[in-house]
This record gives sequence, structure tokens and C-alpha cells, in this order.
Amino acid sequence: MIRRRPLLLQLLSTAALAAGTLPRAATAQPLYPARPFRWIVPYPAGAGADIVARTVGAQLAIDTGQPVTIENRAGGNTALGAIEAARAPADGYTLLSADNGMLVFNPAIYRNLSYNPVRDFAPVTLMGRLPMVLLVGPATGEKDARAFIADARAFPGKVSFASAGTGSPQHLAMELLEREAGLKMVHVPYRSAAPALADVAGGQLPAMMCDLAAARRFIQSGRLRALAVAHPRRLAQLPAVPTFAELGMPRVEAATLMGLVVPVNTPGELVARLQQAVASAIHNPAVLARFADLGIEAAGDGPGKFASLLQAEAARWHPLIRDLNLVLD
Repeated sequence: MIRRRPLLLQLLSTAALAAGTLPRAATAQPLYPARPFRWIVPYPAGAGADIVARTVGAQLAIDTGQPVTIENRAGGNTALGAIEAARAPADGYTLLSADNGMLVFNPAIYRNLSYNPVRDFAPVTLMGRLPMVLLVGPATGEKDARAFIADARAFPGKVSFASAGTGSPQHLAMELLEREAGLKMVHVPYRSAAPALADVAGGQLPAMMCDLAAARRFIQSGRLRALAVAHPRRLAQLPAVPTFAELGMPRVEAATLMGLVVPVNTPGELVARLQQAVASAIHNPAVLARFADLGIEAAGDGPGKFASLLQAEAARWHPLIRDLNLVLD
């Protein structure tokens, strides 16, 4: 067996190279960007990751004067998009939306993962956090989270929940709630969040965890009810909805962490300039307003901080994945 360096060391080393903080030979500074960007999103159109990419990408195009083409490459629990990006030229023009599902959960769930998040990608930045919200549809009569949890506890193995796929952030957020609340529910995975939300809203399934960006229109139309937020603070868009901490479950915190990565051999100088450009786009007032409307916490930090966050997420979630014996190959 080949022994690999600890994940944090690998991530931080890659991030340091990307940020240009390790010694490098002097090179000419190329004009960048000098041509259009290709931005791969490993989720379908309309998913939270897609919304973030299109919002930031539109501003990035304005700021740089270069077109940004969004390509949705959904499938394989993000693996299809990841493989496509990993095989792309490492020239700073292929970007990949990469969340904690791709970078943290999949390496623990798949024994034979078709990509390696450390070997294949260099971190650029965390774009934003999309906190999870407990949602119920018309199939349930509960008006608050305490009632939902009480009913699920009273009927172990009888209450089902939808997710965007086995091992997705939505799935593991509900598994975390199950563990902390002492519940036993039945997981019904979908291929993405959109059909799962539609079926919960249509009454086929009673509940799911999802980010506000994807679920917003269902909540606004009254087809879904938000019962609790898996976040340290209430969301400004859902001021009447309590946090799980307020309900006595402070460890029920979960979010989709939407980051940006590039092929691993992308020159560090280009990664550093890309991070600065993306961070500037994120903090444009129009983008911040759009993020706030969708319940997304804007970020934009450097590669090293993003790498450290991924390591902390692995330490937090991998034990739960092991406890669930969650293996998909």
C-alpha cells in the first residue's frame, strides 16, 4: 500500500503552491485572463451550486472582460464533472465548482473514487456557505420541528426523507439530525435536489434537508414549510424559523460548502490572481445582495484557509460516515 501524507499537509502544500508562497523559479507574468473561462458545475441547472456559479460567473465576466461559460456535468455523485475538470489543461481557464460532497464526503464513501481531491485539484477559494434547512411538505401536519421530531421518534422506521443522493450534503445533514435526536428514518435518495424537492412538495415524501438557494421558490409558494435551520444563527430570509441549537441540538449544524478548484498543475501565480478576481466578484454589492437573498454566506478566502476548512470538515464528518457504514462501491 502506498502511504500518503496526511490530508491536511497535502492540502496545505497544494494551497501554498497555488498561492505562490513556496519558492518558485522566476517566471514572466502572462496576461491573465486573456480568453474565456470554462466553469464546470457537477450538478444540474437550478441546484444551489449552479446558482452560485452563475451568479459569481456573471460578475467575473464583467470584471475581467472575458466570457464565462457554465457547463453542467451532473452524474456519478459529482464524479463526472470532477473527472472532466481534472483532465482539462492546467492553464487557469477551467474552473470547477467543488463542494464538501465532492471534496470531503466522497473520499470517505467510495473506496475506488475515480478522482483524488488532493492529487487532481488545487484549491482556489470557498465561495460561500449554504446552510441546510429542515423542510416538510403537505404529507405532514407538523407545524414545527419539535412536533416533527416527536412523530418521527414515535414511529421508528416509518418516516421517510428525501435527499439529493446518497452521501450528498443533504443526506448527511439529515443523518446528523437522526443521530442527535435519536431518530430512525428511511432514506430515499434522488439523483439531485430538484426532483427530491418536487416530490416532497407534492406530498410523495414528508421531509428533507436542503439549502435555501435550491428550496426558496417552494418555500415562498407555500408548498414547503421550513421548520429549523442547521446553522448557528437564524437566517434573515427565515426570521421566524429557529435554529436546531435553539431546540436543544447545537451539534446539528450542516451546510453545503461551495468552493472553487482548478486542475492541480495550474501555475500558482494564476491561481492567486484567479482567487483575487473571484473574491472581488463575490464581494460586489450586487452579488452580495443576491447571496443574501438566497441565504448564502459569502466567503472568498485564500487557498490555504479553504484547505484548512476542508480538513476540519473531514474530521467532523468522516466518523459519522464510518458509523453509518456508508460505502457506495
